[in-house]
Amino acid sequence: MRAFHLTWMTFFLCFFGWFGIAPLMPIVRKDLNLDQAQIGNIIIASVAITVFARLFFGWLCDKIGPRLSYTLLLIIGSIPVMCIGFANSYESFLLFRLAIGLIGASFVITQYHTSVMFAPNVVGTANATVAGWGNMGGGVTLMVMPLVFAAFVGAGYLEPQAWRYSMVVPGAALFIMGFIYYFFTQDTPSGNFKDIDRTATDKKSGKGNFWSACKDYRVWVLFLAYGACFGIEITIDNIATLYFVDNFNLGIKEAGIIAGTFGMMNIFARALGGIFGDMAGKKYGINGRIIILGAFLLLEGIGIMIFSTMDVLLWAIVTMLLFALFLKMSNGATYAVVPFINKKAMGAVAGIVGAGGNVGAVLAGFLFASKTISYRESLFIIGIVVMAVSVLSLILVMVTMKKNNPVVENAPVTQTELQPA
Repeated sequence: MRAFHLTWMTFFLCFFGWFGIAPLMPIVRKDLNLDQAQIGNIIIASVAITVFARLFFGWLCDKIGPRLSYTLLLIIGSIPVMCIGFANSYESFLLFRLAIGLIGASFVITQYHTSVMFAPNVVGTANATVAGWGNMGGGVTLMVMPLVFAAFVGAGYLEPQAWRYSMVVPGAALFIMGFIYYFFTQDTPSGNFKDIDRTATDKKSGKGNFWSACKDYRVWVLFLAYGACFGIEITIDNIATLYFVDNFNLGIKEAGIIAGTFGMMNIFARALGGIFGDMAGKKYGINGRIIILGAFLLLEGIGIMIFSTMDVLLWAIVTMLLFALFLKMSNGATYAVVPFINKKAMGAVAGIVGAGGNVGAVLAGFLFASKTISYRESLFIIGIVVMAVSVLSLILVMVTMKKNNPVVENAPVTQTELQPA
């Protein structure tokens, strides 16, 4: 299905733009004389603006559809990616990193698009597979960008020049993909938003639907849950190369390859979360989906705590892959629930929950920015918090779902019964 494949491919490339600089940070740190606090602030900046961008693009999808929304995001987002090479100080680099964070909103558009394209019995699997194959871009980025950097060095450029030219590659790819997405996708199975007759409800501004999503307890519990899984994932994407360079004395290419395996787990792990969510949903309804999510979060938290204590490289890699498995399955399980919350405000729900991932990353970033807490200690604290969220999600979501569960699993989940004009 064209929409399926173009969506995951686009999201895949978005990770190259969003985190392309992450594996090059040891070089940037040396070139710009950055300290730990400054690197922590850069990590926060890379995900902070995404909180607001996801809310905005979730609303925009409800208004103009995912096709135009993605096109705008890709073209606008490619500019700071290509231009970050002009940064010559901590302050200018921080501003470019902040602007690049806009690309993180791509996730909401991705999930919105597959949510309106697929039926209820497979929507969790579709959402998780598309997002997982896209998230895999984070792992590939950590492996490939050091090679792109090495290619520029091999061509005769000095390291301070090479990392700057390297970022033009993902930026150009995003710019080109913006036009491909515009010409080769459509908003819904029935056609583009401008070509179909949408119901009176959808012709409204969407403000009411957005606020109805904001008032739903279930949305905010999923907000916390996604912060505890995807928020930690993008934090690890940001710090993994530095972590292995500093703690195990590896070179940038070796550390990048090891860190990249964390992201590569997405090729199957996030999809598994969606599959398990759909299986539980068919048998136990939406409460079954939540139980699966809570269990995965609990195992993720335990895994992070174990990983933070590892001093032997081999065991550090093994435990990283272990917690990565449950982390990415938690991601998939979360968005196996999202389409069943409020289908009239699907973009708003997807945006709020997606923003939760970035709020989690911002809060985790403050730990890594601290000069008094080591990266190992920060990871241990994160593991405890993730475990707490898993318990909270099970308690609160089960209560609220039983209290107010208007969703029927077999009901259509497309954009409010869109019909051809």
